[in-house]
Amino acid sequence: MTDTALPKTMPETAPSPLVAGARHPIVAFIQRLIREKPLGAFGGGLFLIFLVCGLLANIIAPYAANETNMALRLEAPSLSHWLGTDHLGRDLLSRVLIGAQLSMMVGFLAAGLATVVSIVLGLLSGYLGGRTDMLIQRFVDAWMIFPDLLLLIVVVSIVGSGMPQIVLVLGLLYGIGGSRIVRGAVISVRENMYTHAAQSMGARTLYILWYHILPNVMPVVIVLFTTRVGAAILAEAGLSFLGLGVPPPAPTWGGMLSGDGRTYMYMAPWLAIAPGVCLTIVVYSINVFGDALRDLLDPRMRGSR
Repeated sequence: MTDTALPKTMPETAPSPLVAGARHPIVAFIQRLIREKPLGAFGGGLFLIFLVCGLLANIIAPYAANETNMALRLEAPSLSHWLGTDHLGRDLLSRVLIGAQLSMMVGFLAAGLATVVSIVLGLLSGYLGGRTDMLIQRFVDAWMIFPDLLLLIVVVSIVGSGMPQIVLVLGLLYGIGGSRIVRGAVISVRENMYTHAAQSMGARTLYILWYHILPNVMPVVIVLFTTRVGAAILAEAGLSFLGLGVPPPAPTWGGMLSGDGRTYMYMAPWLAIAPGVCLTIVVYSINVFGDALRDLLDPRMRGSR
């Protein structure tokens, strides 16, 4: 008889290439964004720079926002004042940085509130359907009849100007209108097999909405949030330009364009150029970034590379 000797040591199993080269999902998504959507990645980087400047505005601003010096009135851009000074001798760079902080706060808070409102109305309307859907959508139709700017002016004139009022009005304005987008995504997800399986097993409505419907419409919600940030920043600037935004002496980009920039734009054009360029870059970058996110997160857009 011949004995079959077993190997004393088992050969080491080589790690799977998929496991060895696995990356964090966020890192993989960022790499895919840079590779497939370089313009969107560039826009996201610009917006990130403005966001960091807004968060650290009180630290990196060389002067106080309302520090006046009449001896430096309407001074052109120089090494001591990179963007020049206004008619009261205030440093324009410091005011632009503080304005970025206020604009980012209004944009993110209003977009967050609008997203929550859109999710609640969109989930209820799209999933429940029937009379609930009809009532919610008729209300949305009546709300969308009014022009956005006119509705903002009327409501802000009634409730008064200030950051909480602006955030509340913008959140409701964009949230109610954006609920229709979420509703369309919910209707398509509602007809999938896993939703019907959960219903047949007797799962509660809240459970289905939270664990089955909402995770599958999150790509739409993320894109909706990014686009609402830029829209809210632009709307706040428009209200500040009309004198209905955040009241002075808080420096906002729209208020800087309306007050000093419009009065002294021929004597000191940098008063209008600096906040105008910042506003343009921020809104453009967030819109480009939002379009890139839509293309990458929407399964229907994956084939159009």
